[in-house]
Amino acid sequence: MAGKRIIHALGNGSDLHERLCRARQFIDECYDLPLDLAEISKQACLSRYHFLRLFRDTFDTTPHQYLIRRRIDKAKELLRSRRLSVTDVCFEVGFQSLGSFSALFRKCVGDAPVNYRRRERESQKKVPGCFIVMFGLKPSDQ
Repeated sequence: MAGKRIIHALGNGSDLHERLCRARQFIDECYDLPLDLAEISKQACLSRYHFLRLFRDTFDTTPHQYLIRRRIDKAKELLRSRRLSVTDVCFEVGFQSLGSFSALFRKCVGDAPVNYRRRERESQKKVPGCFIVMFGLKPSDQ
């Protein structure tokens, strides 16, 4: 509810809202880099703690939670579509430790990365080839 009040107060066209969106876009574009709150808040030209409060109230998540979600989403994509090892995927999406990546992946997705990959690839085998061609999907072995 607080987020809706902040959004209403900021308005979609306000300078502050645009700065928060710019910081969120920065996370989207640089998720694979080691980002911290100070660096992200600079994108919005706000102090760290003011930025943290406004970001959380506006987007109903903290910048760190948003970054983790973005990294996990990208990891899921890579695990489904490319032949990278789980370790390579971990570092490709910006995690510094395989252990923390695996733990966060399991917490967010409900399964270990290797099990997620196996399950997704099995489900792709059940998709008729004409749908793969029609929707421009890549076979799972590429």
